[in-house]
Amino acid sequence: LSLLIGVCISMVAGPAAEPPGTIVENYCAASRGQEQSFQGASMDVEIQAALPRLKKQGRLHALRRISALGRITYEKLRFEGDGTVQNQVIARYLTAEAEAQAQKSQAPSLAVTPANYKFKYKSRSQLDGRDVYIFQVMPRQKRQGLFKGDLWIDAGTYLRVQESGYLVKSPSIFLKKVAFVRKYRIRDGISVPLQVQSVVDTRLAGQAELTIDFSNFSIDSARPMTMGDADNQ
Repeated sequence: LSLLIGVCISMVAGPAAEPPGTIVENYCAASRGQEQSFQGASMDVEIQAALPRLKKQGRLHALRRISALGRITYEKLRFEGDGTVQNQVIARYLTAEAEAQAQKSQAPSLAVTPANYKFKYKSRSQLDGRDVYIFQVMPRQKRQGLFKGDLWIDAGTYLRVQESGYLVKSPSIFLKKVAFVRKYRIRDGISVPLQVQSVVDTRLAGQAELTIDFSNFSIDSARPMTMGDADNQ
């Protein structure tokens, strides 16, 4: 996980340009309603997975949809690679995500806000050319879906541009520790998912590595928002 984070961060020494409490307040205001913005959205997904110990790998191309009620479904378009990776890594990941989403409607909010997390200011930095504030976040309770790690907040829009850390509770009995880096691009006031890199300790196949790339994000019948478009924002 440290290696994943290290390749995309350029640290800048110095205090925040404004009080940390104000940054968090602005972040919460900017993030309010983000989840609702994704309802009715769709995007192309490419999941690359590997089992290094077994020297097996595979790649899945799919269409990811989020219904008006927030339900996530995948239309699997094509798989290339080893069946063990498909069944023991990718399929279990998708199942765990679906189960977590189903429980979400019955559970308290999982939003990265002061209601669920303690925020501790760490530093200013640059991430992919953007000025950002980095906060350490610690969940107030050990609940499924929450994580311990870092949150990167864009200094211009106060939207999240990256989250990293590990889940404090496993999403599946088949998975043990899950460490990740989630990257976002800002598009029309929305933090659009760009990539997720994960290292997962599984109970049956050892350590697994996943890289999930998102593209062609669109909401309803709107024009697809490509990553190239997001780069121009």
